[in-house]
Amino acid sequence: MPRPPKLASFPAIRGALTFYQICSIITGIGLLLLVTEMILKYTPIHVELFLGGSGGFLWFADAIAGPGCQWFSLFIPGGDGCEMISTGDGVNVSLAILVAHGWFYVVYLISCFRVWSLMRWPFRRFVFLALGGVVPFLSFILEVRTARGVRAYLAEREAALASAPVPAPEGNR
Repeated sequence: MPRPPKLASFPAIRGALTFYQICSIITGIGLLLLVTEMILKYTPIHVELFLGGSGGFLWFADAIAGPGCQWFSLFIPGGDGCEMISTGDGVNVSLAILVAHGWFYVVYLISCFRVWSLMRWPFRRFVFLALGGVVPFLSFILEVRTARGVRAYLAEREAALASAPVPAPEGNR
């Protein structure tokens, strides 16, 4: 059974929890945008979002499936997938969402690790927190539950320490 967090680490835990909450929300939004982008590109809709270029400020450009490609090709286990050819010009917002979520997921993992290590939780809890960045909507659920649980734990420990009897000094006997 892991040891409980030290009282001296409570301020660090609160800071790590705040950082985790911010990262969790940003990662969750990024993941939802990524899922939306994947649906638009890899289902029969076949479009990508672009910024600037010949289509205007924000516009959708066709993504053409390569030869012999079916819309479900990417989802067949062991399949070769297929190549999607982008027809837009300008900044590919769909690709930017993919890259931004990937890099920010690393920051999210760091925030999960920080809370997990300060709270001294079992490793499976870290794995579960890490899944929040790859399972849609899970980061929002975990953010609320983790924050509520950590704050309750800290308040409970502080209340128990405050109500504990203080030993009398040695010189007053």
